[in-house]
Amino acid sequence: MLEVSEEAGARAALEEERKKRETGEQAGGDGAAELSPEEERKKREAKSLDAKTTYEVIREQGESELERAPSALAWSGLAAGLSMGLSMVAEGALHAYLPDAPWRPLVAKLGYSVGFLAVILGSQQLFTENTLTPIVPYLSKKSDVPLWKVLRLWGIVLAANILGTLLFALFSAYTELFRPELRNAFAALGTEALGGTWGGTFVRAIGAGWVIALMVWMLPDAKYSRFAVIVVMAYVIGVAHFSHIIAGSAEVLYAAAIGAVPWSAYLVDFMIPTLLGNVLGGTTLVAALNHAQVSAGKE
Repeated sequence: MLEVSEEAGARAALEEERKKRETGEQAGGDGAAELSPEEERKKREAKSLDAKTTYEVIREQGESELERAPSALAWSGLAAGLSMGLSMVAEGALHAYLPDAPWRPLVAKLGYSVGFLAVILGSQQLFTENTLTPIVPYLSKKSDVPLWKVLRLWGIVLAANILGTLLFALFSAYTELFRPELRNAFAALGTEALGGTWGGTFVRAIGAGWVIALMVWMLPDAKYSRFAVIVVMAYVIGVAHFSHIIAGSAEVLYAAAIGAVPWSAYLVDFMIPTLLGNVLGGTTLVAALNHAQVSAGKE
């Protein structure tokens, strides 16, 4: 009886081992062990999003933004305009306190990213982000978005952003919030942003719109590196002297507020070419091209 019992136990053990091997082959196809739910989640998170998935994420974000109430967009846009003044403050502080050396701009431009960090991580509405996000659902066949909704969002956010930068510039110019050496640095940044020809500003604005739209396209897959993506891409805009309609407005409006440049120069020589260039760079070079690659992949 004991021998029979031992034999039956050995057969049961062999049968159990056989079932485990078969289960492993069915789960992995190559004998790999079946992953737990937590391991499956980690495996999915380790994969990069493909272009189609990224497109869908941005399309859904765009639809959500287009459905927001105008008052919500305006308040969020105003907050973003005020926050973008922090780019001028951080860059100006580095410019003022670093020695006057050839490498100073390379370090000072790191401050340019501070406003973008505050706006994007704070989920505020920034116009140059919105040259990409709402245009994707407009182009998508899955969405039924009329053009007037996109233009309404652009108009509200742009006006609120500019108002925010104007309030920040005026408060900085007419109060003692900042020390004299910082105010001198702000003035230098404003005159620098306004420098160059109308055509040169327009071309540099295309570069800024392109980089911002690329950043927006990268963020859905950034996960734990959002901070680094924002810093690096904003730094590229700053160190390349690209023209950004909101960050640059804070600087040029400050220079106009203290009388360093005429108010008309802000409108004619900065705002118009920068706005047109940012929109062209954000929509045509990124939104339309990325839309084209996803649409072509569906054919």
